[in-house]
Amino acid sequence: MAKLSLFARRARRVRTALKARSGGRPRLSVHRTGRHIYAQIIDDAQGRTLAAANTLGGKGTDKDAATRVGKELAEAAKKAGVTSVVFDRGGFLFHGRVKALAEAAREGGLEF
Repeated sequence: MAKLSLFARRARRVRTALKARSGGRPRLSVHRTGRHIYAQIIDDAQGRTLAAANTLGGKGTDKDAATRVGKELAEAAKKAGVTSVVFDRGGFLFHGRVKALAEAAREGGLEF
């Protein structure tokens, strides 16, 4: 079996820790590319996505765009009846656009 990349090892470590302390709360998962950022709230018990937001559609690629995605996600979560989540940064460092998205989601009313 091939060795896992540093990114994959970091992602596995983060998700393992999340599962241990999630307490049945949905997971706010973030994915970042060079051009876009995606976020979704996933209920792992049911295996379905409760809310999602992204920068597709020409919303930009900077921290301001990530902030808008965080606010949109918080609004969608409220509509779905979700107030408390666990933050899954995957293998991405909690810095820059990922941090901006998380702070905006907190300001929008999500607790994590």
